[in-house]
Amino acid sequence: MLFRLLVPLGLLCALLPLHHGAPGPDGTAPDPAHYRERVKAMFYHAYDSYLENAFPYDELRPLTCDGHDTWGSFSLTLIDALDTLLILGNVSEFQRVVEVLQDNVDFDIDVNASVFETNIRVVGGLLSAHLLSKKAGVEVEAGWPCSGPLLRMAEEAARKLLPAFQTPTGMPYGTVNLLHGVNPGETPVTCTAGIGTFIVEFATLSSLTGDPVFEDVARVALMRLWESRSDIGLVGNHIDVLTGKWVAQDAGIGAGVDSYFEYLVKGAILLQDKKLMAMFLEYNKAIRNYTRFDDWYLWVQMYKGTVSMPVFQSLEAYWPGLQSLIGDIDNAMRTFLNYYTVWKQFGGLPEFYNIPQGYTVEKREGYPLRPELIESAMYLYRATGDPTLLELGRDAVESIEKISKVECGFATIKDLRDHKLDNRMESFFLAETVKYLYLLFDPTNFIHNNGSTFDAVITPHGECVLGAGGYIFNTEAHPIDPAALHCCRRLKEEQWEVEDLMREFYSLKRKRSRFQKKTMSSGPWEPPTGPGTFSSPENHERAREKKPARQQIPLLSCPSQPFTSKLALLGQVFLDSS
Repeated sequence: MLFRLLVPLGLLCALLPLHHGAPGPDGTAPDPAHYRERVKAMFYHAYDSYLENAFPYDELRPLTCDGHDTWGSFSLTLIDALDTLLILGNVSEFQRVVEVLQDNVDFDIDVNASVFETNIRVVGGLLSAHLLSKKAGVEVEAGWPCSGPLLRMAEEAARKLLPAFQTPTGMPYGTVNLLHGVNPGETPVTCTAGIGTFIVEFATLSSLTGDPVFEDVARVALMRLWESRSDIGLVGNHIDVLTGKWVAQDAGIGAGVDSYFEYLVKGAILLQDKKLMAMFLEYNKAIRNYTRFDDWYLWVQMYKGTVSMPVFQSLEAYWPGLQSLIGDIDNAMRTFLNYYTVWKQFGGLPEFYNIPQGYTVEKREGYPLRPELIESAMYLYRATGDPTLLELGRDAVESIEKISKVECGFATIKDLRDHKLDNRMESFFLAETVKYLYLLFDPTNFIHNNGSTFDAVITPHGECVLGAGGYIFNTEAHPIDPAALHCCRRLKEEQWEVEDLMREFYSLKRKRSRFQKKTMSSGPWEPPTGPGTFSSPENHERAREKKPARQQIPLLSCPSQPFTSKLALLGQVFLDSS
């Protein structure tokens, strides 16, 4: 039943001290140059603390000034921060870290790793760093971007994940042992995002390496989810990958589902695939019809559409950015402003926010320095130039520095009500939160290139253009240059076919011209139809067999920047009674 939600704003958090560059009495927008330098200082305080206290562990524990492994013992923060170094302009440290990773990271280890997290953080981070290596002054191989040490590392990591996809449905398990494959007792229940968040990284790998297996398994997983949607067009948030039956039937845009929708849009742009975009647009209709109330998005039962949880989750704050990517700016801004009121209320976004009550949900009061609202602000600012979006960036810098900064980095906020801290600094703080803040305040960054500059690169398959812009971020904010996917096609049959057909066409044109001159007085010309001619039915049939129809859509006009989403509570299943 539809109902109108009344959201009390509550008491706003105590005003933070205004620094130089913050809006003054005249209401001027924050000074981007000032906050750009503040964000850069934040990055190096966190990054240097990790190097000094936590490396080679995955992540920093900022309250005890030490480190711990969280996602597989990959020196994960170093991989996640690598492309951020280049975006901040630090080419020398980028070059140093590339060598460190080559010497120290090993994927042939007896570790149970999250398939989802390893893909978005490790595979995505290595692919992005590989494609940015030349810009960072790294001496690249002759075959780059179709070969290189970071690409080989990304491929090795991705191959360790492939056993997870060997299920009756093609949907992957959530965890895989990097040495032994899927453990015999592994649970078959996986969240929707953990199934549908591979097409960006895996299609890029297939294009760069020439091995189609990565893109193939990612596409199968996407299609199985699509085929599993309910009659009203919704998907739940956890499914059994062996049987294809939904275990948790709450439908929404947040935790457990989020990046599935994100990757349908970004996969469509990256691969120019209109089927993926059509799938998202169908989902978008159902989401609007059943989960949207007054520009908030609730959780509903996937088969009935009835409200099961009237909550806003911090992970949902990526949605305005996703709306802007498909050009739905007005709706995006209205939803963004709803989420911004929550930030102003607490100085951050609590993991769960009860919309009717206008307050946090018990045991979900924390803010682990997530990037999603900042990401949407960056996206929308690129689209609109609205200074309100810079104000969110200012508020984020001031809040994080005041509440979260400690001697050894930045600590997760355990409770936004009293600002208690937790002993963890997630790697996405450097991969995403700081990166999106910096890009929000740096309008001339190379990531925002509009095509006015580019690099012409000679590859084994000819010349191609790179670095012209349109970067597509994966869900961990690792930018992928879409042009690179067209540089390294190993199967040259399509190009050879076009060249052969063009030569045949011009040869036929010359023959036709000569034939017409000879027979102009003897009646109308009819094209030859024998074997070997351009119009031969046999040639047309061979062409159809060799080159399947390619799905294309027009390029979208907005910048192709990504949306980040994480699983707020790994393994949590939302039940109807919650």
